[in-house]
Amino acid sequence: MTVEIYRDAWGVPHLRAGDALELARAQGLATAHDRAWQIEVERHRARGTSAAFLGADALAWDRFARQALLDDTARRCYTALERRDPETAAWVRAYVDGVNQGLPEGARRTPEFGAVGLVPGRWEPWTPLGVWLATHILFAGFPAKLWREEVVRHLGPDAVGLFATDGPGTSGSNGWLVTGERTATGRPVIAGDPHRYIEAPGVYQQVRLSCPEFDVVGLAVPGVPGIAHFGHTGTVAWAITNAMADYQDLYRERLRRSGAGAERVVEALGPDGKWHLASRHVETVEVAGADPVEVEVIETDRGPVIINGHADGADALSADAVNGDADGEGATGPISLRHPPRVCEDLGFGSLLPLLRARRVADVDRALDDWAEPVNVVQAADTEGGLLHRVAGRVPVRDPLNGTRIVAAWEPGHEWHGWYAPMPRGTVDDGIAVMANQRGPATPLGVEFAPPHRAARLRALLDARKDWRAADMAALHMDTHLASAAPLLDRLTALDGLTPEAVALRGQLLRWDRHMAADSTEATLYAAVRSAVVRRLAAHPALAPLTEPPPYPEVLRPWLALLPRVAFALENLLTAKTLYGIDRAEIVRAAVEEVAGAPPKGVWGDTHRLAPWRALPDPAYDASEPGLSGDHDCVLCTSAVPGLTDRAARGPAARYVWDVARREDSLWVVPFGTSGVPGAPHHRDQLPLWLGGELAPVTTDWNLLRPDRLSNENEDNEDNA
Repeated sequence: MTVEIYRDAWGVPHLRAGDALELARAQGLATAHDRAWQIEVERHRARGTSAAFLGADALAWDRFARQALLDDTARRCYTALERRDPETAAWVRAYVDGVNQGLPEGARRTPEFGAVGLVPGRWEPWTPLGVWLATHILFAGFPAKLWREEVVRHLGPDAVGLFATDGPGTSGSNGWLVTGERTATGRPVIAGDPHRYIEAPGVYQQVRLSCPEFDVVGLAVPGVPGIAHFGHTGTVAWAITNAMADYQDLYRERLRRSGAGAERVVEALGPDGKWHLASRHVETVEVAGADPVEVEVIETDRGPVIINGHADGADALSADAVNGDADGEGATGPISLRHPPRVCEDLGFGSLLPLLRARRVADVDRALDDWAEPVNVVQAADTEGGLLHRVAGRVPVRDPLNGTRIVAAWEPGHEWHGWYAPMPRGTVDDGIAVMANQRGPATPLGVEFAPPHRAARLRALLDARKDWRAADMAALHMDTHLASAAPLLDRLTALDGLTPEAVALRGQLLRWDRHMAADSTEATLYAAVRSAVVRRLAAHPALAPLTEPPPYPEVLRPWLALLPRVAFALENLLTAKTLYGIDRAEIVRAAVEEVAGAPPKGVWGDTHRLAPWRALPDPAYDASEPGLSGDHDCVLCTSAVPGLTDRAARGPAARYVWDVARREDSLWVVPFGTSGVPGAPHHRDQLPLWLGGELAPVTTDWNLLRPDRLSNENEDNEDNA
């Protein structure tokens, strides 16, 4: 069968082929055509070579990628996939063939390549695995352990809980399942929105994949074949949220070395009390506009050393030196990372084809038994009444201390002992299941979870009706109620002796409906008071020891900055019984008086504006991005960093509603559009929908689609091959 590529009114690629291999090739081709710049940036980030064309700003990531051995891990995982599952390996390779075929044309259409002088490179069979790994290596937030270590070191172990919340670097999601007893059709609806850093173009790609074996619509990750996270096969639909599981460990290493130059030997002290040879080599990172940088790459029996104790990544070890305190306290490095893909040489790609072939919930369940990275909570439903609510992924069994702190590599008791099994399962209660990164089925697997506000709000809204339709779900995506405002407003209520201006401001805030709407004056006043409280708490001498984090690599610093930690833990800090002698009433009083004396003008959307990440900054876009409703703890989770900026870098990276009764009644939207080519018709055409809480229809009738010229190009290229 000739590969056929169609587009709907929003430019979404609908791909049809004679078999799964041809289809994978077509998916790679269409992705390269639509997202050439994006996927090439991701390929270079996975290899640690992005600074060669993006400059010094990308060096910190490249150094981390090299030291964490991301590309080597991807290569090992693909080699293992060839051995364990040759069919899936061939399918991934077919996708890569399509990418390589489409990149020249995709790059020709995309101006960023010319702006930085980048020529598209060649994708290897393991490149999609590298893209996946680079996208998710920080997903579980292992740097939070660095933060906890500093909190314990400076304030003591009791302080850790004060800052325990969904931190600034963690990705999350909303997801909910409503069974047939609560829908107008009598069959389930699954809906939600993944919260990630908003990137332009987006981190998710709407796509349809059809061949004689399956016909699936869903959200793909550009550069990766298939549909891993959010899909609908016609008879079964599934979606995920971040389980907030802990499955990455940090080990403080004691290293010694001898020799010099290429003959230098590095050894690491193991829990058996013996020195074991570590692998060691030096790589050179090219940097556009600057001198190349050498990076020492070391791997012990635990894993790659990602921190050597120097913020600039310079060699921290001299010949014959031994580093690391015997008790592990006070030292900043070296520190190694142990994570499942490096240990078991598996990212879970063996689940991807079975997911596409799924017909029932049981098929999805079996497919996800082989999932590895990242660890997710999955909800699924099928046309026969099957329901699924479970955790999927790979979590090691080890000492609980591994989950909270950096542990000493040379001390016995911190080794891994297999994998947690069986993975926990959740329930569907009274026709509703809600996951919003709160404590739930994944509780035994995690340390810190999101506050319960989003989940509680969604459940309350869903519980109000028993006649839900797919089209009704868009309103839930956009809910802006901020339950986490309560502790600060309660403290405002208790204040006395305020100036008349502050009394008036307090009155406005206490009458406020607690919705962070873009057109709300009260929302912007609340945000201003909150930011003032955060800044004053972060500047208090009692927390001063946390203002100067140790010299960890730049890429990990967002987890170590005090002000964001205070901002996201504000509820805990305001409600704790005591807070190291800090007079919180006076902090709040001063903040209210500050804002009352110089109140912000305008509404919340004036300052709470979209701030997407672009590999190549574009001032023309950055200056004109729109204002937003929502806030970090709203269902409409558009996250800024109170006290630092109102601009939102994180938010819904997509929205979806899967109607299990009729797939053609399903809906979806992404923040920008299907095309990564500036100026193209579908570059930003979904942005008005995304901003307004509207969703585009999922088109399934082939007669309503238009053929894409890529079909002919693909046929011509195959004929000439």
